[in-house]
Amino acid sequence: MSEFYYGTGRRKASVARTRMYENGTGQITINGRPYDEYFPRATLQMIIRQPLNLTKTIGKFDIKVNVAGGGIAGQAQAVRHGITRALLEFDGDTRPVLKKAGLVTRDARVKERKKYGQRGARARFQYSKR
Repeated sequence: MSEFYYGTGRRKASVARTRMYENGTGQITINGRPYDEYFPRATLQMIIRQPLNLTKTIGKFDIKVNVAGGGIAGQAQAVRHGITRALLEFDGDTRPVLKKAGLVTRDARVKERKKYGQRGARARFQYSKR
């Protein structure tokens, strides 16, 4: 295990640093734990496998990911983005398939900050006319 393909994935406050090793057994390790143990929810596991399923490369790579920040859903989507970027580094011909599925673009949506003089980002304090 020496040569690897690298991809950085981001989503909300999460950052995933992904290393993809060729000629692997299909093992996905996240922060030193198997991915199905780190993300027990089936939907999150499906999100992580999505780029591999689309490019039909499931079981061809060993993937090691370090992910930090945010919640579990944001982390799972950051891992997916990282795997997508590593796949693009491995084989640029997979880009149209991944792009069509919307996995190449970084999802820039983040929580809007609360403003002063207001209850939230957009919500105002209750107004009384009389």
